[in-house]
Amino acid sequence: QVQLVESGGGLVQPGGSLRLSCAASGSIFSINVMGWYRQAPGKQRELVAAIASGGSTNYADSVKGRFTISRDNAKNTVYLQMNVLKPEDTAVYYCNADSVVAGNPQLRTYLDIWGQGTLVTVSS
Repeated sequence: QVQLVESGGGLVQPGGSLRLSCAASGSIFSINVMGWYRQAPGKQRELVAAIASGGSTNYADSVKGRFTISRDNAKNTVYLQMNVLKPEDTAVYYCNADSVVAGNPQLRTYLDIWGQGTLVTVSS
């Protein structure tokens, strides 16, 4: 069983910073793309940033220049450094892994794994 566990959310003032972490567990062999999504009240879930196993990244236009996604493949962990936070960044942030190879002793592929979400609130 593969699980993703997020941490690092909380309340921050506009202009502040937060760092989210997401750790994958479950006899992981490899993870393809890891990403962060967010869902604000009354809105659809949207992609914030994604990073492939080789390090290539993709960002939503609304966060370019403010957010940085990174990953530590040895720790099966992805991070989201969020700077210059705005009230419109308020949302539940979810971690996602699109394809995970895991298992012991037999490997299998798990698709579209989601974390439980962590709330980020930007408010004065």
